[in-house]
Amino acid sequence: MAATIVFIVLAAILIGAALGVITARNPVHAALFLVLAFVTSAGLWLLLEAEFLALVLVLVYVGAVMVLFLFVVMMLDIDSITLRQGFVRYAPLGVVVAVIVLLEIGYVVWTQKLGVTFGTPLPHPAAFSNTRELGNVIYTSYAYPFEIAAVILLVGIIAAITLTLRRRSGTRHQDPAKQVRVSAKRDRIRIVKMPSERKPGGGSP
Repeated sequence: MAATIVFIVLAAILIGAALGVITARNPVHAALFLVLAFVTSAGLWLLLEAEFLALVLVLVYVGAVMVLFLFVVMMLDIDSITLRQGFVRYAPLGVVVAVIVLLEIGYVVWTQKLGVTFGTPLPHPAAFSNTRELGNVIYTSYAYPFEIAAVILLVGIIAAITLTLRRRSGTRHQDPAKQVRVSAKRDRIRIVKMPSERKPGGGSP
């Protein structure tokens, strides 16, 4: 009974935080709502006896990723007006994704209502290592999906770096292609040695 109450409280907080992420106008507030969503999600993982995933969610996402995200939001000059211009263009795609997610949630709720239940975690002895079991499963049965997920994360990192490299007016940027095409004889500075001349009137040079 206590676990059910804790689950309901955490789930309510998680839903509220998720709504705050997508409705907050201030990017910093949205990031803080996302931190709250991660922490409550970690609590749900603890209820499922997945301690390793809960700790990773807090340490990696809250402690590292979200800090970097806040640095990016507060230190970079993000043009929010330009970002909002593409909202209307991508709105239909967002609606389709939202409808698919709602259908999936409705399917899960409906199947449980019909009596289809999912297995609850079994109690384990004190010497049981959740981390060891997770590692055995990932690096044996799911080795290829794990590598594919790593490649997808790498693509996401490259995309994030590309989005930050925007062209701004009034700033100078290096063009590697032009630097490679530079000719040492034509485009470099040429030092010319000129003989000294005496000043008019017999003065020293």
